[in-house]
Amino acid sequence: MRVLSFLLFVMVAGPASAAELLTVKVAEDVYALVGEKAQRSPTNLANNATFGVVVPPDGVVLIDPGGSWNGAAAIDAAIRALTDMPVRVVLNTGGQDHRWLGNGYWRERGARIVAAAAAVEDQRERASIQLTALSQFSREALSGTEPVFASETFDEATAFSIGSVPFEFVHAGPAHTPGDSFVWLPDRQIIFTGDIVYVERILGVLEVSHSGTWIGAFEAVAEREPVHVVPGHGAPTTLERARADTYDYLVNLRTQMRQHIDDGGDMIGAVEVDQSAFGHLEQFDALARRNAQQVFAEMEWE
Repeated sequence: MRVLSFLLFVMVAGPASAAELLTVKVAEDVYALVGEKAQRSPTNLANNATFGVVVPPDGVVLIDPGGSWNGAAAIDAAIRALTDMPVRVVLNTGGQDHRWLGNGYWRERGARIVAAAAAVEDQRERASIQLTALSQFSREALSGTEPVFASETFDEATAFSIGSVPFEFVHAGPAHTPGDSFVWLPDRQIIFTGDIVYVERILGVLEVSHSGTWIGAFEAVAEREPVHVVPGHGAPTTLERARADTYDYLVNLRTQMRQHIDDGGDMIGAVEVDQSAFGHLEQFDALARRNAQQVFAEMEWE
């Protein structure tokens, strides 16, 4: 049944340029906007991620606002191709730029903005760094972009309905960023994971990440037994594929690193731990060794 449901994903529109997004229909009135899996560039407006759109009868719920003012405008254009209804609620699933720096665009249009308190704290701490980095990639993306934080926050979970569609918004613990959260549509068995799940490309372990609690956050996603998984990076997928590309990668890296540390290995040698089973993932050469060093720093004193 789950294999068949995966085959129901339908490409609605292809991107004409890197700034645009591939719209994929996940289920009736539920869509993923799939951006580039590469790093930020002058053309992708920091929309190098996957976003979610849910279209209840009473207005649109947007999962993640885009990585800049102009990135948000690109998302708005993709939504307008689906519906004329306004975006009523914007959910920020974490602290990376594409999870919140487009907030100002949506606030100006009257949307409610909701995030975990831990995500907002992380956004506040890293806003200046993210804006500086964004200016290096694309001045066009930076134009009009100002830090705007969610006015509605929660600690562990919140729930609401738009029309007859119930939403659960859950912060299960730090993952890629300290405030990473997922959005669960229980009636549809669809989950939007934000940066808790990467597919098709290797995940990135940052200085603010925690690989150990990231595993726990993934397990909280898996407990829902979703039929459809909309990841933070990559196309809509199954739980099995999400597990293979994210959970299994984290478990392998931490297992290899524990052995390296127990054998007396150091930070320099950490980059040589065996990650070859995941060499097929995009961005592997760019990120695998950096991930190893970051996980070493995390685990050295565990």
